[in-house]
Amino acid sequence: MKVFLLVPQLIDLKNLTKNDLTDFLAGIGKERFRAGQIMRWIYPRGVCDFAAMTDLSKELRNELVARAFVSDWTPEHVAVSSDGTRKYLFRLADGETIETVRIPMLEGRNTLCISTQVGCAMQCSFCLTGAFGLTRNLEVGEIVNQVCAALKDGPIHNIVFMGMGEPLHNLDNVVKAIEILGAVDGFAFGPRKITVSTSGLLPEMAEFGRRVKVNLAVSLNATTDTIRDVLMPVNRRYPLKELMAACRAYPLQPRQYITFEYILIRDVNDSLADAKRLVSLLHEVKAKVNLIPYNEHEGSTFRTPDPAQIEAFQLYLLSRDIVAVRRASKGQDISAACGQLKAKLEKTQS
Repeated sequence: MKVFLLVPQLIDLKNLTKNDLTDFLAGIGKERFRAGQIMRWIYPRGVCDFAAMTDLSKELRNELVARAFVSDWTPEHVAVSSDGTRKYLFRLADGETIETVRIPMLEGRNTLCISTQVGCAMQCSFCLTGAFGLTRNLEVGEIVNQVCAALKDGPIHNIVFMGMGEPLHNLDNVVKAIEILGAVDGFAFGPRKITVSTSGLLPEMAEFGRRVKVNLAVSLNATTDTIRDVLMPVNRRYPLKELMAACRAYPLQPRQYITFEYILIRDVNDSLADAKRLVSLLHEVKAKVNLIPYNEHEGSTFRTPDPAQIEAFQLYLLSRDIVAVRRASKGQDISAACGQLKAKLEKTQS
């Protein structure tokens, strides 16, 4: 008769919030305050070896070695742009890949754009990631590890959940990751330093607003249902009227607003008529508009508008007292838009 020994599966502590870690430690008879100690080793200090956590007893360290581990990521590929943008390609444990982008901003500050899924189910026609389809959600630790890895290259001042995937399609793991990123014993990013983008999943958006107080960005990209249905199939389920009603009802903190991402595509959504409709859509919404010239890529029929058209669109919004910022394109020489580096490398390997 064969005897099968059950080997306990080790837990990656980066998948655990402080409450989760506290419960884990209580389950092995350890004190609650140890959770904070362990998190301070893992996050502010970047230590992944239990043996180096010297303020823990040897008994606890041995117990942790038997039951858990702390994952530590190194990018498989890093592309560095002439403007300082760094794009990381990470190979996951199951062989899948995701991208993360470190973007230099003004006054030496850096924004990190992180992914939440392998691929995406939203199928937005302007987004290369959507062409991959959805493979799976990222685990909490896989979201947090993008920040841990990027911090090895220097400080991060803001985090945007605008990489591969629809963040609110992975709501629970995104909320837990935000809890770790914002924890005093974690990275202590304040709510104003974190922005989460959505294509407009309305029930999840309402739930997200109840659970966390970070910034919300809505990927809008059109001012009519006819155009948005084509650009963003999610609009067929949650059309503009419902989306804007949800935005008006969204719980905002004092001095907080919703950022509307608007990708300008030549002869699709960049006319002055679109600008006028956008002003109407944003009525009674505390809003800021990020205007993003379309980043052309191989295989797409969409094109970037002429600079004069972009300027006219922006000036019209500004003339109607809407904060409208033209977001500079970064990292164009390293395929920095979502999915471009992944597609490029997979093409060369096929």
